[in-house]
Amino acid sequence: RPGQQEIIETVLAGTDALVVMPTGGGKSLCYQLPAVARDGLTLVISPLIALMKDQVDQLQRLEIDATFINSTIDLSEQHARLDAMAAGADQLVSVVPERFPAVAGQPAHGRPDGHGHRPGPP
Repeated sequence: RPGQQEIIETVLAGTDALVVMPTGGGKSLCYQLPAVARDGLTLVISPLIALMKDQVDQLQRLEIDATFINSTIDLSEQHARLDAMAAGADQLVSVVPERFPAVAGQPAHGRPDGHGHRPGPP
């Protein structure tokens, strides 16, 4: 599909990519193929919980180490999956944007020195 080759080549070259494509545009291949072809973790941020689970189930059937972290699993399982991710157990992890407040449109207000909080925007 249009754009996929360029995106995949960019990612395989080690360059980060922010890809915005319409539904059915072929986004999944753009991150799944590089995740399998390269060492290390591919983190996918997606608000589509049902699609996330379907894709991870499909990858696991292909014996690809993948998981997801979202509200359909309890907090202890979320922590277990985060621990496994940190230990390098997964090639691809799909996460909902709510796990990252600034990505979800909720600004993070930490100070650069790591202490306290600065005031949010007026």
